[in-house]
Amino acid sequence: MEENKGIRINKFLSEAGICSRREADRIIKDGRICIDGVCAAAGTKVYHGQKVTVDGKPIVKEEEEIYIAFYKPRGIVCTTADTENGNKVMNVVDYIGYNKRIYPIGRLDQSSEGLLLLTNQGDIMEKILRSRYEHEKEYFVKTNSKITDNFIKGMANGVPILDTVTKPCKVWKEDDYSFHIILTQGLNRQIRRMCEYFGYKVVYLRRDRVMNITLNNLKKGRYRHLTNKEITELKRQLNMPVGG
Repeated sequence: MEENKGIRINKFLSEAGICSRREADRIIKDGRICIDGVCAAAGTKVYHGQKVTVDGKPIVKEEEEIYIAFYKPRGIVCTTADTENGNKVMNVVDYIGYNKRIYPIGRLDQSSEGLLLLTNQGDIMEKILRSRYEHEKEYFVKTNSKITDNFIKGMANGVPILDTVTKPCKVWKEDDYSFHIILTQGLNRQIRRMCEYFGYKVVYLRRDRVMNITLNNLKKGRYRHLTNKEITELKRQLNMPVGG
């Protein structure tokens, strides 16, 4: 950070690997971020030499770039909080128990399982999460009813949910009760809501891929570090410097 040129607090938190800018705005609003002992407000700038804390703990940028692929089991919540909607939850960071600060990139709902990426690189989080970039996420889904050709076509062409229509996507049948789907957006409980529109109920949902990263025979509840090759390709797709 240049001495006389501050940066917005949400960008500072993102670059420090604390969380995405969107999540930063939430924790700033909750009064959890302070600059030189004063609670930060949205849009506040941080200048060279200032002390920034989250929940009273100083923020020190981790120099090591950490990229992790985790096979999230059902029941684990993609958050860093201990509670959600007033209820005690097992969050993904505590479950993994990694020895350095990492944060999940996006969410995978509690009743779903599969690939979840975690990192300490806020800029990576931002680029993967922004739907306008249309990064692919692939899922395997089982339903309670027999799958028809009309269902597959309807899912692929776009479905009205949440006051919008989903983007056209790739869908193909696995067998009578399961299919694969590739999305380029991440609406809340999107696949479940899309299926419900056609009268289907999802009984099993697994995310198999995010962009070029796959589960790659990862066992449920375990994690692995991304390979250098995976990181290089991921950054290439994100139009980011490979060496940065």
